[in-house]
Amino acid sequence: MLRIGPAGWDYQDWQGVVYPPGLKGTERLTFLAALFDVVEINVTFYRPLSPNLARRWLAALSDAPDFRFTAKLLNVFTHERRWREADADAFREGLQPLLRAERLGVILAQFPYSFHHTPENRAYLTALKEAFPDFPMAVEVRHRSWQRREVREFLTEVGLNFTNIDQPQVSYSLGKTVWATGPVGYLRCHGRRREKWFEFGDDQQARYDYLYPPAELEELANRCRELMAKAPEVYLIFNNHPHGQAPVNALEMSRLLLNRHFTPPACLVKAFPRLAR
Repeated sequence: MLRIGPAGWDYQDWQGVVYPPGLKGTERLTFLAALFDVVEINVTFYRPLSPNLARRWLAALSDAPDFRFTAKLLNVFTHERRWREADADAFREGLQPLLRAERLGVILAQFPYSFHHTPENRAYLTALKEAFPDFPMAVEVRHRSWQRREVREFLTEVGLNFTNIDQPQVSYSLGKTVWATGPVGYLRCHGRRREKWFEFGDDQQARYDYLYPPAELEELANRCRELMAKAPEVYLIFNNHPHGQAPVNALEMSRLLLNRHFTPPACLVKAFPRLAR
């Protein structure tokens, strides 16, 4: 089972580009479910989800029973790493409606580049998994110190799914991987905007402002095919969301990997004429 979709969906610059004028609230989620099999929840990185909001999302997807969510873990667990049990309780409570409805594919623990491979950090990952025993979890690391066989063996033993990433090769960044350390294969595509990857100016999203060209999509498709041979369930997520680029590449990959034919929204074709081809 391969599911392809974007990371997040509540972006101001998607209005009139991805979404036709007038589309609001959960209507946008229903709209995306007609094109994709999954979206990655981004808001849970900043605050726990309200259970009532999760139920509203489920209601909006009543006609898409195969649609799934993945959800980013709260940043106090991955970036600050100073969490209390109350933080875990609130996070679990918010996602329980999705978990009970079997709509939650995995929660994503996305760590920054500064999170290196050390015995202490491996112990931290073990403790994090133990804090969410009922939730399937995938781990994203960005530093190349993790790229070794013993890490694959460790993640398999602990019960953590590895998140493969596509990112600019800058400094000591994690290189190309096609790992599956559990039943879920995950590939996140951040773009390859090398010159902005470590720039933290006013535009925090500039690093993800990238549109994959066809040749690079073919390369990603090959990685995904290899991952599909290793895991029974695979998520391919595009995080290059500025200006609606993630949905464009996700649609193109759905054509490449699943041979799906879409009628893209007219506003999206107008912004990205190559979709008309």
